[in-house]
Amino acid sequence: MSLRNRITIGLLFLGSILGVAKAAQKPNILWITSEDNGVSWISCYGGKNTKTPAIDQLAKEGFRYLYCFDNAAVCAPTRSCWITGMYGISNGTQPMRSRNEIPHDKIPYYPDLLKKAGYHTSNPGKTDYNIGGRDDYAAWDLGKQGGRKKRVAYGWQARKKGQPFFCVYNTTTSHESKAHGAANQLKNDPEKMSLFSYHPDLPVIRKNYAKYADAVERMDGDVAKCIAALKKDGLYEDTIIIYNSDHGGVMARSKRFLYSSGVHCPLIVRIPEKYKDLYPADKPGSTVERLVSFVDMPKTWLSLAGAEIPSSFQGQVFFGKGAEAEPKHHLGFRERADERLDHVRLMRDKRFAYHKNYMPYAPAGQHLAYLWKAPATPAWEKHHREGKTDEVTGRFFRPRVSEELYDNESDFDNVKNLINEPKHQAKIAELKAALRKKQLELFDSGLLPEAMRMRRASENGITIYEMVRNKTLYPLEAYLNASDKALARDAKNLDDFVKAMSHQDEGIRWWAMVGLHLLEKDAISAKVILKSALKDDCHEVRMMAAWSLVKLGDSDYALACLKDLLFNTTKNEMMLHNILDWMGEPVFPLVKEHLAKGGSKKGKYGISILGRVGELQGW
Repeated sequence: MSLRNRITIGLLFLGSILGVAKAAQKPNILWITSEDNGVSWISCYGGKNTKTPAIDQLAKEGFRYLYCFDNAAVCAPTRSCWITGMYGISNGTQPMRSRNEIPHDKIPYYPDLLKKAGYHTSNPGKTDYNIGGRDDYAAWDLGKQGGRKKRVAYGWQARKKGQPFFCVYNTTTSHESKAHGAANQLKNDPEKMSLFSYHPDLPVIRKNYAKYADAVERMDGDVAKCIAALKKDGLYEDTIIIYNSDHGGVMARSKRFLYSSGVHCPLIVRIPEKYKDLYPADKPGSTVERLVSFVDMPKTWLSLAGAEIPSSFQGQVFFGKGAEAEPKHHLGFRERADERLDHVRLMRDKRFAYHKNYMPYAPAGQHLAYLWKAPATPAWEKHHREGKTDEVTGRFFRPRVSEELYDNESDFDNVKNLINEPKHQAKIAELKAALRKKQLELFDSGLLPEAMRMRRASENGITIYEMVRNKTLYPLEAYLNASDKALARDAKNLDDFVKAMSHQDEGIRWWAMVGLHLLEKDAISAKVILKSALKDDCHEVRMMAAWSLVKLGDSDYALACLKDLLFNTTKNEMMLHNILDWMGEPVFPLVKEHLAKGGSKKGKYGISILGRVGELQGW
């Protein structure tokens, strides 16, 4: 062998050694996620219903964040945010189980970038990214194990020797489904359960709390086993461990909703002493008061790994050498959950939370088949239907106001709406301005009804992500102005609504129609316009016009329009079925006829929307 070749081989060998040494300096990262439990279910956060010793111990050895918030309040849109580092409303993936496509050439997944940085990436448990056009497991070195000849208990066990790893361990033991069914053989005492103030104190509700508390404690056992395995493999002092839940939950009015019980989540970070230069506070066992949004997490993981952070990522690095400035506010969003429509935006700081209800005519507590599988939910609804609830316990089932403000320091349950309090008007103005600024920055895709935005994107052969960045196809500022005017419920805007009903953009007509609907009797002079709207090219406008006319006592043409939409092809069947349910008694004959002619009584998770109406009426 020539001297040149020996030198070349030597340099390559030295390079490989240095490469391994460099890789060894990178921290391993274990991200433990549990499902459906907010801070109220974790004992180190003051939770009264459960004991979570493994998580509590992690907090003693690590750093407990006091202000961590989910952006979406439900699993699939949350996981869309995590995998892309983007808010779901910015790329059109916020409706539950929508699987809308995004331009994958422009939007990488964070494990793609970790792999480029030399990490072994694993997520053998759960993906559920709510995004079409790419297999959920494709970004991972180890995804769903399926028929692998040699399965591993934990993802890090499949890496090459000495390779740094990023492992997601997700436990489903605390999932909502564990609160379904009969509450028998309980470990926790129902009588000792501490209830949220919005829940009536009923035996069945207490038992359901206890059943879920049992599930949370079993989940804590899963966390303990995962950490024990890490220690057994000799990796505990080489690994940054992050624990958090995927959103709040799980009793009704938490998961899926933007109230504190739905979005305020535990977040604990344990950092080995060898990486103490990454500490977010002076010493382990400390609490950290920095505000953290879930969208911050993937960007932070990339920073810790020394990986490339692309410009598409929208969060802030919240600890480590690359830590960025703390954000002042947190943005949350809620839209369709399964078969039920809604549209809410949240802008909050550590104390105050501003909620904007873009569909206030729909109650928060509309029947949702999956949510009603937990015994507490139908018991609560029955209690309400029997007239036994009060202003606090009954509000969930009533139509909402347009805006809400809560002081989470004194009212974690979010039952005292301060929106009209004079002393809070400056804070309200601050949060409203911050919300609008953020909506414009993110190209909030929710200002059109879901089916309408999907039609528009499809007609133009582009993704929703691309459509909302085209001001001609999606004039967001105009939609924000129109929606603000509609939600104000001010009769002074009547003439503007009437004029806007002839606008060429169906989105503007939609918001004008919402404005007329919310004016109720103050819109009686616009009956001629409402009747004309029964023939609008936009089916969503037709539906709302029909509902408005029925409320104004002019039902004949309106019910004929709804019948035509119900029995002939509509462009938005889901919205039609929701509206018929919200309308109630005036449309019972239509619903009864629909069911008699073979309309489905079954939905994906149980009874359908109209099947539920029939069930309640005994049809």
